[in-house]
Amino acid sequence: MIKVSPMFSDHMVLQRFKNISVFGTGDEGERVTVTLGGDTAETRVRGGRWTAVLPAQKTADGAEMTVSADGFSRTFTDIAIGEVWLAGGQSNMEYELQNCTTGKQHLENDAGVNVRYYYTQKIVNLEPRYEEVITNNGWQLFDSERAKCWSAVGYIYAKRLSEKLGCTVGIIGCNWGGTKACHWMSGESLEKDTDMRFDYDKYLAAIEGKSDEEMTREYREYENYHNEWCRKSADYYNNTPDPDWDGCLKVCGENRYPGPPLPLNPFSPTTLYNSMIKVVCPYTLAGFLYYQGESDDDNPQNYYKLLRGLIDLWRTDWGDDELPFLIVQLPMHRYSGDEDRKNWCLIREAQEKAYRTVRNTGLAVAIDCGEFNEIHPHDKEIVAERLYLQSLNFYGEQHRPLLCGSVLPRNGGIEVSVDPQFTTEIRGEKNGFELAGADGDFKPADFSVNGNKIFVTSPEVPEPVYIRYLWTNYSDKIPVYSTDGLPLAPFRAGVIPAYDRKTDI
Repeated sequence: MIKVSPMFSDHMVLQRFKNISVFGTGDEGERVTVTLGGDTAETRVRGGRWTAVLPAQKTADGAEMTVSADGFSRTFTDIAIGEVWLAGGQSNMEYELQNCTTGKQHLENDAGVNVRYYYTQKIVNLEPRYEEVITNNGWQLFDSERAKCWSAVGYIYAKRLSEKLGCTVGIIGCNWGGTKACHWMSGESLEKDTDMRFDYDKYLAAIEGKSDEEMTREYREYENYHNEWCRKSADYYNNTPDPDWDGCLKVCGENRYPGPPLPLNPFSPTTLYNSMIKVVCPYTLAGFLYYQGESDDDNPQNYYKLLRGLIDLWRTDWGDDELPFLIVQLPMHRYSGDEDRKNWCLIREAQEKAYRTVRNTGLAVAIDCGEFNEIHPHDKEIVAERLYLQSLNFYGEQHRPLLCGSVLPRNGGIEVSVDPQFTTEIRGEKNGFELAGADGDFKPADFSVNGNKIFVTSPEVPEPVYIRYLWTNYSDKIPVYSTDGLPLAPFRAGVIPAYDRKTDI
């Protein structure tokens, strides 16, 4: 029996100007016909799946598509043909519009906006109700009630892009708070490099020799414990003056989140790739928006390989090595009780490296968008706007982030040239730059700005070899911006070819 993927429903957005993949499941050998407008595509079920490819379409609204087979016919209506972006990542991408600083304003005033949303259901594919949950799903039109739970970043980005391009923009929300990059990757992709196996090997060791029944029982026991712990902690925080984490642990006991790495646990390597990405793929897209990395701060030195591997995997699965991939660089963040381990610095560095080394990527520098003691900044407008600017690189305009271009020794200091050659300015208090000599002992430095050049000196470092800028998990002082309002991304560099990035870790 023919089934159409739940990605296809009334009100869906199909990608314009690209061949359109329509897919589903069925019995071996069944013939499937798909009609959209005046175009028809035919295919057969192979290996339990079918994919029909329609020719590229122009921008349109109110289109209809029919999928038919022997004894089966289904027609989808109110289809928009416009731009489709997948919004992936963890909680800051998942962060709902209703909780965003400007969410109420959008929900009350954006009626009629040309944005539609597909919420990829958050459920593991081994759960008994998995097929039922993902099947009873579909594209949503904007209204003040439905849109409350949409990704704030995804929605605001889509609204800006729709206004710019004059077409409907569809966002596929495919994200889950607290997740690592490896949760969104396949086992085969993680096995390609030893450095990417950090969590995957723990997962394989945890499940070795266990039956499905044993693993299910172990995870259900954790679920029961965790639900009770969450109830206790909510009671503690709601009824305790000046609550803190240590006090919570004393009252509630050990917090074992995220639980044992087992196939039923969404916070296990490969789980969400198998449960969510495979639902969406190969729905034809314009590209990916990706806001993630916070949960990989326990293994930041390998994040570049993980991010690059994820980009390669998703592009391969979608059959398009050129699909744009826009990365949100992590903002400032530190909890009050944490030391500054500079692990977020390494994540940001890895994200910039991916932008510099992987074609068709974008980098939304969000260093000035963080909040102290709050991992979920409430204002998502700036992040969405910078993603939007990065996306315009794929629609005929050029918008590059403000990065360190080169460093040179000059008159007892170091001269930094920014790239692109924007005119820069100092906003507020001078801080953030540090210099070190050959010993790698960094000292605070003074600096001046002249056009796209920044000259950095320190009386404590007469012969500087290394420089770094905003090399900290959190600072509320972001001093250097372009005159267009873009912050200079944090960086570290050396003026000698043998610069060792392990010097200050």
